[in-house]
Amino acid sequence: MIIGEFNMTVTSPFVRFNTAPEASGLYDPSRDKDACGLAMVATLRGSAGHDIVETALNALRNLEHRGAVGSDAGTGDGAGILSELPDRFFRNVVEFELPAFGSYGAGLVFVHQDDSLDVFKVGFESLAADENLSVLGWRMVPVRPENLGDLALAAMPQIVQVFVSSQTLTDMDLERALFRLRKRSERSLGAYHCSLSAKTIVYKGMVTTLQLEPFFPDLSDSLFESKLALVHSRFSTNTFPSWPLAHPFRLIAHNGEINTVKGNRNWMAARQSQLQSPAIGDFSGLLPVITPEGSDSASFDEVVELLYMSGRSLPHAMMMMIPEAWEKQTDIDAARKNFYEYHSMLIEPWDGPAAVIFTDGSLVGATLDRNGLRPGRYLVTEDGLVVLASETGVADIDPAKIVRKGRLQPGKMFLVDTVGGRLIDDDEIKSEIAALEPWGEWLEENRINLSDLPEREHIAHTASSVNRRQRTFGYTEEELKIMIAPMARAGAEPLGAMGSDTPIAAISDRPRLLFDYFVQQFAQVTNPPLDSIREEVVTSLSTGIGPELNLLEATPAHAQQVILDFPVLTNDELAKIKHIDEVPGLGHAVIVRGLYRVEQGEDGLANRIREIFEEVDEAISNGAKYLVLSDRDSNHDLAPIPSLLLISSVHHHLIRTGNRPRVGLVIEAGDVREVHHVAALIGYGAAAVNPYLAMETVEQMVKSGYLAGLTVEKATYNLLKALGKGVLKIMSKMGISTVSSYAGAQCFEAIGLSQEFVDTYFTGTTSQLGGIGLEVIHLEIAARHRGAYPLEKAANAHEDLPSGGEYQWRRDGAPHLFNPETVFKLQHSTREKRFDLFREYTKLVDDQAEQLMTLRGLFEFRIDPSRAIPIDEVESAAEIVKRFSTGAMSLGSISTEAHVTLAVAMNRIGGKSNTGEGGEDELRYRNEMRGIPIKSGDSLAS
Repeated sequence: MIIGEFNMTVTSPFVRFNTAPEASGLYDPSRDKDACGLAMVATLRGSAGHDIVETALNALRNLEHRGAVGSDAGTGDGAGILSELPDRFFRNVVEFELPAFGSYGAGLVFVHQDDSLDVFKVGFESLAADENLSVLGWRMVPVRPENLGDLALAAMPQIVQVFVSSQTLTDMDLERALFRLRKRSERSLGAYHCSLSAKTIVYKGMVTTLQLEPFFPDLSDSLFESKLALVHSRFSTNTFPSWPLAHPFRLIAHNGEINTVKGNRNWMAARQSQLQSPAIGDFSGLLPVITPEGSDSASFDEVVELLYMSGRSLPHAMMMMIPEAWEKQTDIDAARKNFYEYHSMLIEPWDGPAAVIFTDGSLVGATLDRNGLRPGRYLVTEDGLVVLASETGVADIDPAKIVRKGRLQPGKMFLVDTVGGRLIDDDEIKSEIAALEPWGEWLEENRINLSDLPEREHIAHTASSVNRRQRTFGYTEEELKIMIAPMARAGAEPLGAMGSDTPIAAISDRPRLLFDYFVQQFAQVTNPPLDSIREEVVTSLSTGIGPELNLLEATPAHAQQVILDFPVLTNDELAKIKHIDEVPGLGHAVIVRGLYRVEQGEDGLANRIREIFEEVDEAISNGAKYLVLSDRDSNHDLAPIPSLLLISSVHHHLIRTGNRPRVGLVIEAGDVREVHHVAALIGYGAAAVNPYLAMETVEQMVKSGYLAGLTVEKATYNLLKALGKGVLKIMSKMGISTVSSYAGAQCFEAIGLSQEFVDTYFTGTTSQLGGIGLEVIHLEIAARHRGAYPLEKAANAHEDLPSGGEYQWRRDGAPHLFNPETVFKLQHSTREKRFDLFREYTKLVDDQAEQLMTLRGLFEFRIDPSRAIPIDEVESAAEIVKRFSTGAMSLGSISTEAHVTLAVAMNRIGGKSNTGEGGEDELRYRNEMRGIPIKSGDSLAS
């Protein structure tokens, strides 16, 4: 960027100040997680004081166990404090005149140590002038680096404070101007602003909880006064610390994890093209809204701040982003329920275990996620002190002075008005916000339930048509009998072992569906999964499809969406959406065919996807509000594009073009017949899934008598119920409660797909192993297509499907690690007590030279003589036995094979006689470990 005569190359502050390495091998910074401790201190007395700051700092010190310390024993993951702007203190320390409190803003700035501070100041003052603001002066913040650890000291930026005022702006107008200035400075100058506000200020850094106050002497000054303070201690379980990532941020501090953050970020990136706000003004210098390299908490804070700056109150914004579980509550106030339902059409919940404290400088509060999976305890004293923290005991308070105590409830809000000097009840604040607009009237006038749309004629397909398409999509007899039929009968996903002993898709020699290259992620670290049965009241499978309008406005038109009770659609329900233009005022749907000419190979597949992008763009420009991506109508020449590739590529294309919120995406997919398939499609952007061939298969199974006693309607209902319940179970494993949050969240990892392929069509997905690309995907499609349209002969009207063999071993099916031969060897060896047969069994399982079965089969031992360890550095067997006999080493710390080796060593060291390799004691030890009794006189030879 050129600023006057200064030329600066700009990179995101989160990148510039980060000391973490770049993604390499199995390390990916986008997967970083952290856990935290937080506290809020406020007073109801109406006057600021240093005691509030000191109480907050003491609470932070008591949260030391919630933070982490680096290998140098002095570098913290981050700690900080947010307080009111300390007006008396600043007037005492700056060398220039400050206007009245509320007429100026101040902020702490991290300037990179490699940058010229003078150059930054010139650039910042130029941006301030653009915003009709003037810089009053600068102050070098006093710091004591001797308190830092070596790593923190090496990365420490230049830390300055800037003071800004306006001749004409006050209150929120000034706050918005400072917001714009801070955003533009970070985007164009590369500095990091801890805060820039006329109401609050942040002191934070790459420090421990005990280092924060000694490092910033300002915090110890008795003139540093506030009516409120938020403190935060960061604990990174597997992340690298950096100065900007230390909490708290500009409005919030967060303890927990946002499980849906990938999807939330994608949706916000797509919404940027629609953002308009008279209050904020031109957005050109403020984008992206979310800094890509920030943490999940930083992203959450940036969106809350955007909503707040656009004119909503802070509690209003928090209710939008972390709504309580309103969907299934029967006792919730109708106005509040209308509020939540209306805003669900504007923004999806940021879902995950979360305790969030927040402040706008006068109101300070906290809220908990709908599941209540993060702690929040509070107390109020007789002299008006309010303390809320992630645990009890953070403040040293006489119990006799406590007049009220409690804990945050799931989905509830705790709010303190420091100006009015009172606590605001959850019902009061939410009732007030729920009454701001006639949300219920807007819903009644504009939303429409899918069930209310006109019924469509049911279309039945012939058995030969269904059979042909089953072969096109690779159906097997095993899938019909083991997967589809049980779902149609019982309305539940069939249960099976979690493990699989067949080769994963990446190393299989059989054509596999693209779904098989993706695995669902599970809740990590301190992030618990949900119990989808016991906690059903907080979950929801309801969602809306249709265009989303400007997030920063609230109009009746925002409620114009079609509401689905379930994300899996019947063929008849999909027909309603396809013909939605027959209902006046709801717009129209466009069907986009996901088919390509199979003889054109991978180039034809890639070209067809690009053509689909053009068709989608044209449909949107012509006013389409619903897109149905369909793989129907394949034939001898046209093969279906995998539905997962189709939905994800279109979803990410629309995100890149800014058109994603303009349409609802539905997928009509013939390759879907398992819960995992539905979950993956929703996870990569589908609002709803229509597994048409699975339902037509069930219909044929009923007509053929295989599903005796069931009607077509009941069997189809059961199938969809099973798929929906299965999706809920998968969401719950990731700790996600609502399908609207799960949509686009990409909670999957690719196994065996190349990074180039993933970056192009599944942007943001982790692929640690690398692997195949579009060429192999095409070959697998072509192999299935030849099975449906063989070249050497005309296909029969009804031809038997392949037997399968993925779930159970079949002679003509997929190879299994545990097959009749290996199982026989295992059973025979244990039944006959034959160790030689057991060795044959293990060799069959371990030796993968002829048939690669597992990823570990790709590994080989690499012996490098130049790196040999000198024998005198290797601990002798005698030393091992000595440590074992003295209790310095326990059996639990070594492997089974090491147990045997140890027994042999003890025999030999003790000078005992040996029969065979290890003698009678070795035989006795091996058999005892296997639970086989041994008779006196037995030997290894016997």
